[in-house]
Amino acid sequence: MSLHEDAVLVLKAYEAQPELRQTYLDHLSAHPDGMWKACEAGHLTASALVVDRERGRVLLTLHKKLNMWLQMGGHCELEDTSLTAAALREAREESGIAGLTLLAGGPVRLDRHAIPAPCHWHLDVQYAALAPAGAVEAISDESLDLRWFDYDEVAKVADESVVRLVGAARARL
Repeated sequence: MSLHEDAVLVLKAYEAQPELRQTYLDHLSAHPDGMWKACEAGHLTASALVVDRERGRVLLTLHKKLNMWLQMGGHCELEDTSLTAAALREAREESGIAGLTLLAGGPVRLDRHAIPAPCHWHLDVQYAALAPAGAVEAISDESLDLRWFDYDEVAKVADESVVRLVGAARARL
């Protein structure tokens, strides 16, 4: 199964956010290259909010290009076999944490946001990744900083999309 086909199946199974979900499905139907950064009309991305359930906190990265506190995530790559694999790869690469596992039940949210040209949209499929006990993070080249925030601190440092993602992840825990 191709990554494109996997994304369609994941989105069809995702029952929340029906209008946005349909936007994603329409995009994939209209753009065979809609999974890839090269698709200038926009492309799907995969991200994962790293959660330390035991300590009631999340790990955010200070994104190097955007200078914003965000969840781990990014573009799909040719070796990704599924959206879940892409989200988990991004979370591991950007957090430095081995042993992350995605929260069962598929994506926790979708988020569509404008980005600078030449591409115009990221259609982000957002997961939650559970950190193992005693997890030790390590900053990547893509980050200016990496820091744990208590759930109630996120609204002070991150935008509304991250706050909504934290809320959706907490609701699923």
